[in-house]
Amino acid sequence: MTTERPDDLPRRASVIVIGGGVIGCSVAYHLARAGVSDVTLLERRQLTSGTTWHAAGLVGQLRTSINMTELARYTSELYLRLEAETGQATGYRRCGSISIATTEERFEELKRSASMAKVFGLEVNVVTPGDIAVRVPLLHTADVLGGIHIPSDGYANAVDVTNALARGARAAGARIFENLAVTTIRTAGGSATGVTTERGDIEADCVVLCTGMWTRELAATIGVNVPLHACEHYYALFESVAGLNQDFPVVRDYDAYTYYKHDAGRLLVGAFEPHARPWGMEGIPEDFSFDEIAGSLEHFEPVLEQAMVRVPALESAGLSTFFCGPESFTPDVRYHLGRAPELDNCFVAAGLNSIGLQSAGGIGRVITEWIRLGHPPSDLWEVDVRRNHPFQRNRKYLRERVAESLGLLYATHYPYRQYDTARGVRKSPLHDRLQSIGACHGEVAGWERPNWYAPEPSQARYEYSYGRQNWFEHSAAEHRAVRERVGLFDLSSFGKFRFQGPDAARVLNTICANDVDVRPGRIVYTQWLNDRGGIEADLTVTRLAEDDYLIVTAAATEVRDFHWLQTHIPDDARCVLTNVTSAMGVISIMGPSARALLQSLTPDDLSHEAFRFARSREIELGYACVRASRITYVGELGWELYTPTEFTVSVYDTIVAAGEPFGLAHAGYHALDSLRIEKAYRHWGHDITDEDTALEAGLDFAVKFDKPGGFIGREALLKDREAGPTKHLLQFRLTDPEPLLYHNEPIWHDDILVGYVTSGAYGHTLGGAIGLGYVDTAKAPEPSEGGFSIEVAGERIPAEVSSRPMYDPGNRRIRR
Repeated sequence: MTTERPDDLPRRASVIVIGGGVIGCSVAYHLARAGVSDVTLLERRQLTSGTTWHAAGLVGQLRTSINMTELARYTSELYLRLEAETGQATGYRRCGSISIATTEERFEELKRSASMAKVFGLEVNVVTPGDIAVRVPLLHTADVLGGIHIPSDGYANAVDVTNALARGARAAGARIFENLAVTTIRTAGGSATGVTTERGDIEADCVVLCTGMWTRELAATIGVNVPLHACEHYYALFESVAGLNQDFPVVRDYDAYTYYKHDAGRLLVGAFEPHARPWGMEGIPEDFSFDEIAGSLEHFEPVLEQAMVRVPALESAGLSTFFCGPESFTPDVRYHLGRAPELDNCFVAAGLNSIGLQSAGGIGRVITEWIRLGHPPSDLWEVDVRRNHPFQRNRKYLRERVAESLGLLYATHYPYRQYDTARGVRKSPLHDRLQSIGACHGEVAGWERPNWYAPEPSQARYEYSYGRQNWFEHSAAEHRAVRERVGLFDLSSFGKFRFQGPDAARVLNTICANDVDVRPGRIVYTQWLNDRGGIEADLTVTRLAEDDYLIVTAAATEVRDFHWLQTHIPDDARCVLTNVTSAMGVISIMGPSARALLQSLTPDDLSHEAFRFARSREIELGYACVRASRITYVGELGWELYTPTEFTVSVYDTIVAAGEPFGLAHAGYHALDSLRIEKAYRHWGHDITDEDTALEAGLDFAVKFDKPGGFIGREALLKDREAGPTKHLLQFRLTDPEPLLYHNEPIWHDDILVGYVTSGAYGHTLGGAIGLGYVDTAKAPEPSEGGFSIEVAGERIPAEVSSRPMYDPGNRRIRR
């Protein structure tokens, strides 16, 4: 394929794509095909020369979530037509895939995945060991319990696909330059404005970083945080494998961390081993191009030994190639997409965790739509670059974490699974005290948070399964303590912002759907909406003074929410936004006895008449003055106590010393989740996202349509209200108390698929698994008509359904 001559370098482009791997070429292809003029792609060496050239070529579609599966399915459909469109061979073959399970837990995961696939119409068939033996005679199946078959999966040649995308991009007007390195990304006024190359500058409206394992360092030069790190990735090629033919499907033996595919008459054996080897710790050589790395046959040998058991014909086959090449991996095994929060007009598409080929088509499409529309085209939060926190660019952290995250691609995706590496990054002031009494900490955004409490500290460890895990009864006791007595939660990981200044009320009120122009001391529950009415954030706003607000949000969305507010403050507004997350600890005291316990510790009046719900003020407690906010996320009477960090431990000690007569129990985040879901409280990122409106989510009570000045998203909501929402969020309870719900389970009414579960947990008070989920209003009848069921691992379980909270629908318990 012919590329542009360097002396034809333009001086201006609408969009500059940096990086000529399959991701960069897909972005250029989709931009040009969408009619974006003057797209320029710059590649430091040659197309595919980084990591694309040695990709194994798998094109799978079933991911761990609905939106990611839809992107992968689009990629498969694109590759199916790409050769005919461009005239460039892609080597794409739909041979199907078989994923096998040799443990009950893995089989449960696969069956749950097959159920999830029904939500969006992807054919995934649960198969028996006998079916597998017939389809893939080469496999040893005596230890196989079952698996899944996806007829439309396959493989392709990554180099050919990239060249086809590049050819399609050029045909649509894009310009591609090879052997032209970007030396500097140019910025001005907080925006990316172009690049500098060894042959001159190019101005641009937008710059997209598709630079693979080089992205972290390149992005860091302009202050953009893209945490990723290269790891060694291995595969071997065997020739003369008896019985191998072109009909051999892609086979994934997850329990052995191994995959197999036909490769030009040979059998490719690759792996995602549990303990990977990071690479390039001192930086990647400047001249790295189409290079292999030394690797370690000793490291890969256990994989080969297991492969010879799974495919006995390998024992007599010849090992023609042992390959090791680098791939970039991210801390949470999810790639990085979207607009960088640190720099306008700078987009990222990197950190593909060795699934770049099977993700490239979808990534190219959504980045294109994001650039053109100014917002993501669907809920992409799980891969949004705004989920990253500054500490995650730390090299030591990345080296330790990616050594684990590579292996998690093929590990069993247990509910509530926690990372083992790079722990203890961010700790609450209470961390050591809680750990000493049995707290089992999980990790979110680097924060160590108590998820549950063991009877003895030595027992505070997870034993994972898809059923009731070892903490289930301990968390149930915490749940009941909050419902019946009083519980203490450490919520110090909350994101906390101060928004101050003469214009703070006016600006904030245009961003909030609810009315936050209230008297000082009031707490307002609100959403931040986008122009389409979708929910960008779900949080509380407390007015501390006429010109001073405290905004409290989730730990996971701290960066995203701060960025949203920051970018919606007018340039001439007289206000200042400050992230004060680290300045305050938060102790939550919840339950029927919360008032009695706290009243015994303060001279301030906490009676309902003197301190009503959704009020906040400073009180004396122990030796400290703390901000007490009467609010709840568990559906019980209670207060959140905001303390300066240095006072948090003494306030905690004071409460615990007085707690025994009131039955005080420590409670963790698993109990918080089970309590909130009984009350049908929504969780942003699961039940509500940027593509769900407040009306669809049943949050219209928090929308003030008639407040002066309006708010972002008002017009979209008015249209939604007039037309009627096309979906509704409902609460479900399985009538069988044994099965468990997590998320993405299909919702049925009789034999019609009407929706899916967005989040689930066990309701210890309600006596069954509880799920929140959207149903299609055109397909589902009113909840009162019954006939609903939820599919769990292939089995439909009858479910009760309600449009109101099943627990305390009248809110009497929180307002007493």
